[in-house]
Amino acid sequence: MAYYRTPHDVTTLPAWQALNQHRDNMHDFSMREAFNADPQRFNQFTLSSCGLFLDYSKNLINAETRNLLVGLANEVDLKGAIKALFDGEIVNASEGRPALHTALRRPVGDKLSVNGVNVMPEVHKVLNQITDLVGRIHDGLWRGYTEKPITDVVNIGIGGSFLGPELVSEALLSYAQKGVRCHYLANIDGSEFHELTQKLRAETTLFIVSSKSFNTLETLKNAQAARAWYLAQGGSEAELYRHFIAVSSNNAAAVAFGIREENIFPMWDWVGGRYSLWSAIGLPIALAIGMSNFKELLSGAYTMDQHFQSAPFEQNMPVLLALLGVWYGNFWGAQATQSCRTTTTCVTSPSTCNSWTWNPTARACVRTAPRCRPIPVR
Repeated sequence: MAYYRTPHDVTTLPAWQALNQHRDNMHDFSMREAFNADPQRFNQFTLSSCGLFLDYSKNLINAETRNLLVGLANEVDLKGAIKALFDGEIVNASEGRPALHTALRRPVGDKLSVNGVNVMPEVHKVLNQITDLVGRIHDGLWRGYTEKPITDVVNIGIGGSFLGPELVSEALLSYAQKGVRCHYLANIDGSEFHELTQKLRAETTLFIVSSKSFNTLETLKNAQAARAWYLAQGGSEAELYRHFIAVSSNNAAAVAFGIREENIFPMWDWVGGRYSLWSAIGLPIALAIGMSNFKELLSGAYTMDQHFQSAPFEQNMPVLLALLGVWYGNFWGAQATQSCRTTTTCVTSPSTCNSWTWNPTARACVRTAPRCRPIPVR
């Protein structure tokens, strides 16, 4: 039985036992000594692919570590699991679904069946729908109830419907298009909504309500607050469709809210929330950076998908990073992963990597808990 369908106890595998022994042997590993002993260490543990450069030479590993980790990947048939993922098999065992966010960036000519139906025409139909909307807004053709062009777009969502799009929009701030400002609202605290609306005019604001069920508590409360604010500012029920669109699979609830059916972008249950920025959930990204740049983003992801499927594990960026996560989490006792910004545009990341850890939920840096002790590097 495939591991991705019925997870086994991997700790009993020979490759896992070999890694346990290797970890004991690495007890006195010194990073400085490793670089001094091997002038080629940097070259040995770096990769370039898909326009990206990966330097993983500063990790607590040597060539044997990589070989053993790759051996573990082979023993659990990671290659077969990757193929199953891209083929649309049910790899989400807990929910009994495929995990096909990769389909959202595949070319229009590809075919991919889910329950006997080719999903690619629908994927590109929605992408064309996004293209049309973004073009109309950027060209000043989408107008509010006073016939003024839309100048501000507010994305209302939570979790994957908020964090991914906001992070990408901020990371690609240098590609931001003029004329339309994008904002994000997730906090149910009314003070955040009040602060945001102080900067807006209802007549030139468009709200995107991103909720698969259209009844997520935080998202619905904020959507209702936005609706009440719009009406209080002089908007009417009859013109509400000009100022609210939805990304949802619950069309009936969105229509009852006042959103026209043609302004509802679908979500599919085979796309997980944390990977949904490639779908219509990424609409605010497209509005922020422009449709051509958004399609470049999709194209770049597709290129990495190809690399992920074809590159040997020893030269496979996603696989190596995942294996390093296994190595640290299971053999070094690391209980937290920290991402640190390297440019000033990635503003949602921490600016320092000492004893502070970025908390994406609180959107703040917090001190590392004692159990999340840093691994000493000598």
